[in-house]
Amino acid sequence: MSEDGNKQNLFDFDRSKGNFSFPERHKFNAGYGLTEATIDYICDVKDDPEWVRQFRKNALAVFESKPMPTHWASPDIEKIDFSQIRYYLSDGERPKRSWDDVPEDVKRTFERLGVPEQERQFLAGVEAQYDSESAYSNMKEELRSQGVIFVNSTEGLKYHEDVFRPWFGKVIPTGDNKFSALNSAVFSGGSFIYVPKGVKLKHPLQAYFRINSENFGQFERTLIIADEGAELMYMEGCTAPQFETTTLHSAVVELVALKGAKIQYVTVQNWSSNVFNMVTKRGLAMEDAEIRWIDCNIGSGLTMKYPAVVLKGRRARGEVISIALANTGQHQDTGAKMIHAADDTTSNIVSKSISIGEGRASYRGQVVMGKGLKGCKNNTECDALLLAANSRTDTYPAITVKGDRNTVQHEASVSQVSEEMLFYMQQRGIPKAAAMSLAVNGFINDLVQEFPMEYSVELRRLIDLEMEDSIG
Repeated sequence: MSEDGNKQNLFDFDRSKGNFSFPERHKFNAGYGLTEATIDYICDVKDDPEWVRQFRKNALAVFESKPMPTHWASPDIEKIDFSQIRYYLSDGERPKRSWDDVPEDVKRTFERLGVPEQERQFLAGVEAQYDSESAYSNMKEELRSQGVIFVNSTEGLKYHEDVFRPWFGKVIPTGDNKFSALNSAVFSGGSFIYVPKGVKLKHPLQAYFRINSENFGQFERTLIIADEGAELMYMEGCTAPQFETTTLHSAVVELVALKGAKIQYVTVQNWSSNVFNMVTKRGLAMEDAEIRWIDCNIGSGLTMKYPAVVLKGRRARGEVISIALANTGQHQDTGAKMIHAADDTTSNIVSKSISIGEGRASYRGQVVMGKGLKGCKNNTECDALLLAANSRTDTYPAITVKGDRNTVQHEASVSQVSEEMLFYMQQRGIPKAAAMSLAVNGFINDLVQEFPMEYSVELRRLIDLEMEDSIG
């Protein structure tokens, strides 16, 4: 509950509540390893159109030809053994439109995570994915009557191909990187959203992604299109139980904001430490459009994620606001990319990271203003907080500015919680863990306010838990 007791928690971040699983009951299992036979199995189960089958097989060839990004990534990435991962697990059921019809163990999973209460209280629609497929999908009738589409990606390509296909794979091409190619080969689940011209959603849409099975890879594919003058907020949350073996999460998210449209995409991930989280996210902002990524990265063994905006139309605006928290045994390699491709475009990047114990947080950013452009502006702020002598932080900015009368500002800082401040608070009866939490909450306070209320309350609570775990 929030401080006034009137708000339902959007996500319960207590690791003990997320660290559970139910016995597998999959009807369809593609087995271990990735070959063309795996692709055919997935296509047959999902009844994919022939163009999708060919798209997947082309992507598989690209994936196999591309090397791992070892030239700058964490050496931990080499621990991913693609031959020991299961790429598709499903019970074969279509997503339920009524909560009562959801299979009992799946229902219990999402009830423990608070999903149905959230839907009733403040969401316009919700999608709940369990392993490879959506288990529950629902949207308020009011939105449906306005022409809003909110379904999983499989339903999008089957029943809304005329809207889905023209943008699918266009914002993030298959060959963008090794993991976008992998997703293109085996994608399943994720959201497809279309908001018609002028429709402004008053309440957010939410997706929740849950990994239940061991040695599994989750590869959701999300495509969101906001037509001219449309506005929406989309929120996603991710959890997985703690297994001894590697779990892979490799999503692709494409956003398209047409003239004057606004998209806010809010993510809070709370993966367990055995998860490799390799995500490609990019938005395309047309004239006078705005795309905001609000991103919180907590948990996982290794995260590599750099939300991007391509500012394609005049006066387009892009923003990335991110928080990354890395504890011992974790590497958060996160950042943002802003590609200015039109005059008078504006971008803003604000990144804050916290490293606890032997945790490592890296900011990796790219800002590009192309030749011949004018009137473009970028502001980048990267701040890091170290909580121990062996904590680590790195910053890797890449800035390319051409054209005329363009402006770029870059600011970075690294600080450490001082022993004097902790001593001062402890002398006044505040336990060390609580004192650490106060210091960290003060560090990220301005960014937390950018998150919806249901998130900000839980982010602060999670930080308290992390301080307790790290200090004892």
